Amino acid sequence: MNDAATMAGLDPATLTDVLRVAGSPGFDRLQDQIRRTGGCSDPIHLQGATVTRDRATGQALFSYSTDAEPGGRLRIACGNRRASRCPSCAWTYAGDTYHLIRAGLTGDPAKGTPHTVRDHPRVFTTLTAPSFGPVHNRPGNRPCRCGTRHPEDAPELGTPLDPETYDYAGAVLWNNHASELWRFFTIYLRREIAKRAGLTQKAAREQSRLSFGKVAEYQKRGAVHFHAVIRFDGPEGPDTPPPHWATLQLLTDAIHAAAVRVTVDVPPAGGQPARTLRWGTQLDAQPIGAFGNGEDLTEQAVASYVAKYATKAAETTGTVDRRIGNKEALTLLGVHDHPGRLITACLDLHALYPDRKLRDWAHMLGFRGHFSSKSRRYSTTLGALRQVRADYRTAQQRAALGLPDPDEHPEATTLTLAHWTYAGHGHSPGESWLAANIRRDIEQNRELFREEKAALLDLEGEAP
Repeated sequence: MNDAATMAGLDPATLTDVLRVAGSPGFDRLQDQIRRTGGCSDPIHLQGATVTRDRATGQALFSYSTDAEPGGRLRIACGNRRASRCPSCAWTYAGDTYHLIRAGLTGDPAKGTPHTVRDHPRVFTTLTAPSFGPVHNRPGNRPCRCGTRHPEDAPELGTPLDPETYDYAGAVLWNNHASELWRFFTIYLRREIAKRAGLTQKAAREQSRLSFGKVAEYQKRGAVHFHAVIRFDGPEGPDTPPPHWATLQLLTDAIHAAAVRVTVDVPPAGGQPARTLRWGTQLDAQPIGAFGNGEDLTEQAVASYVAKYATKAAETTGTVDRRIGNKEALTLLGVHDHPGRLITACLDLHALYPDRKLRDWAHMLGFRGHFSSKSRRYSTTLGALRQVRADYRTAQQRAALGLPDPDEHPEATTLTLAHWTYAGHGHSPGESWLAANIRRDIEQNRELFREEKAALLDLEGEAP
């Protein structure tokens, strides 16, 4: 679809602003700024200046000011991980998560893990929530309990068969304590490993380490569950092989045993009964195979799966991606009945459990944990990946300006002075249309690159 075709469907106010933006004196530079953000939906606006000087002579080697930019502002990407907020930045975040998880499976010395981690026992585990009442589902080839065989995109999937008897309070309290269930799971997992190895917990820690990377995902019913890569390492982490007793079977058995042991008690309050929260019975733990070995659950597949859910949150269930202060907002925002009832339960329970901050996390259906996290020695960090990207851009800028590379010419030291202030965020309607088109073009180019790369790999595979 070309720009003229997309402009034809614009409302008059947006069309007027598109024409204003296209006719402005700094249009080319504005377009370049938006392209550099990847078509970010809600860029941060900065005002300021920077100057790079030769430290010895004081001579200005490079200077930049936003005074010459369109509107006197520089736009940078927002960096939001939520696909509902900014598809462009979410794509970058998902890519970073993919490389983080993959580095812990295949090994990547540049990212802090040797290739020998491929020989370490590793399991892809899914920990789910228990039932809070029967919901519409697709149980294999059988019809749902309601008697209907629902299609995959049926809107009623995940909603209760009887909303009046569904345990909404239990569901949001479970979400709210899910991170604690995970914390206790990691504690019990180490204990179960030591027990099966016939060692004390101290001896087991001295001989082995556990590393993990995990992501949270919302099921259609609004309950959080965790996908985790769990890996056995040696005593010094991924650089050392695990001991002989640290087998894949031992790890799998320990995962199942630990999950069963975990409980978190919630005290009674204001008519709410005391609850003992547990993991659901649908626990899955599968070994991860190497790419090219004919395995279904390959390293790439696992990394892609985790990255996919790193940018999604509760909005996939029909709620919104921002805080909700009162029940009246549910109608104004058009929240569907089932997530609306979960949010209402959070607001009602806030006064009973004030330390759980259920009102603040009502839009997340009670969940208040990190969506993606990892143990310290699993692999690299998101911060390190972002720094590599920033260093690459800095090197490009230095090369374009003819400035010396400080690594290659340590004697040519420079001093950079900068001052920046926040000047707002977002786009005008016309700029939003421009950003959406730039993002679409970038996505199409990425897809073409993937197709060409896949075709090249196929050809290489068929070569004698």
